[in-house]
Amino acid sequence: MLEQERRMSLKIGKYALGIIEALYRKLGRPVRLLTHCNAGALATVGPGTATAGFYAAHQKGIPIEVYADETRPRLQGAMTAWELCSCGVPVSLIADNAGGHLMREGLIDAVFVGADRIAANGDTANKIGTYLKALSAADNNIPFYVAAPVSTFDASLKDGSGIPIEERSGDEIRRVYGADENGLPASVFITSRSQKVMNPGFDVTPSRLITAFVTDQGVFAANELEEIWKDGKDAEQ
Repeated sequence: MLEQERRMSLKIGKYALGIIEALYRKLGRPVRLLTHCNAGALATVGPGTATAGFYAAHQKGIPIEVYADETRPRLQGAMTAWELCSCGVPVSLIADNAGGHLMREGLIDAVFVGADRIAANGDTANKIGTYLKALSAADNNIPFYVAAPVSTFDASLKDGSGIPIEERSGDEIRRVYGADENGLPASVFITSRSQKVMNPGFDVTPSRLITAFVTDQGVFAANELEEIWKDGKDAEQ
């Protein structure tokens, strides 16, 4: 399973590289990429999914600058930034609500995100806040890509309305978790312990906001997803 996952990530990276390389040829300057949450080695295997193309571009010498959303309350963007920094990929950690501003200011050329589950029509569940990034990208004519293996597609779901959204512990919002000055795990309350909260872990991005899906089988627009199930390919496997 480990080797299979690694191979899938490398294939996703190969197809994402084609997109990033085309942007570089068009722009003639470093390509600025935004990603949301963590879809790298700590969440998957090898180069990950959304981050696979970043590593492939960096290894090929294509200059890129990555902006990693922190994704409050779980702050997974810090994991992405740590992974990329460890491999020498230029990355800036940003507050998850800063992405729209950067897009409007012309500082983002493309968005790559992962996915937890994708319905047959392309509606995509991912970390909470992904939908807002897709809306901002659409408003600023910035391509928005979902990178995921075909195993993430659920052919039994007609659309995203059938994807259940996890409601997570309220303490994730009431507290902030991190490390103290000695590097030991610590947390502090930033609200009263009885503060009522809502904490959905994911949201669903409609397929109409997604430029294309970068998979281990190729790159597909939402209206091309039926190709995934042809020639013996099965998204339910």
